[in-house]
Amino acid sequence: MIVQVRPRRSPRAERVPHPLESPPRGPYVVRMPGWLGNWLERHQHPASRALHAVGIPLTIAAVVLAGIQFSRWQWPLWWRPVLLLGAGYLLQWAGHRIEGNDMGEVVLIKRWLGRPYVAIAPGREAKDR
Repeated sequence: MIVQVRPRRSPRAERVPHPLESPPRGPYVVRMPGWLGNWLERHQHPASRALHAVGIPLTIAAVVLAGIQFSRWQWPLWWRPVLLLGAGYLLQWAGHRIEGNDMGEVVLIKRWLGRPYVAIAPGREAKDR
């Protein structure tokens, strides 16, 4: 007769997940912050992710460039950060049109106003739920 003995674990030895961690899924679990899991769930289409991979850095560069130009008082070059910001948001907007959902800022405004919004496009819910 074979008896399997399991070691006793104290209740304090159990790992408590961080509030921002995603719940474990699948045989190989990679922990990621909750906001990143939400972002990946809302951006599943490869073209949308590619457009965001270009658009997000352009938007960040626009803010940084605007700060630099403002600190140096370079007003005649105002069009550079405006162009970067417009191009970055246009690419992200195109990604959300492909995805079929609203942009994060639009979702936030619609939520504040009590209007309906599309956070995750129909038919693109998480595959393992």
